[in-house]
Amino acid sequence: MIINEYNTQPYMKSLSTCLNKMVMEGYVEDFKVTDHGLESLNHGKYYKPEEIQVVNYFRFEGMSDPDDNAILYVIQTNDGTKGTLIDGYGVYMDTKLSAYMKEVENIHKKTSK
Repeated sequence: MIINEYNTQPYMKSLSTCLNKMVMEGYVEDFKVTDHGLESLNHGKYYKPEEIQVVNYFRFEGMSDPDDNAILYVIQTNDGTKGTLIDGYGVYMDTKLSAYMKEVENIHKKTSK
């Protein structure tokens, strides 16, 4: 099968391969939502929802277990920090993370051509 920008990307098949692809594209920071905002785990800096942009996101559903649902957010901050944030969705979603993401106004989803 030939994979290109117009077809389904092979890195979309699993969370781990998609995450690896994002790291190769420079999204190396790990983020976590805390009471102080979105925390850069490597730099200890916090971001408010208006200071970030979700440049893409991917949803994954577990093949054998419907509880294995996750969403990968690909994020760039106003100071140029690029990284990812992972959340479960459905029963296992992080309510603090979900509340934070509802406040983010700059969310995009790239689509295949």
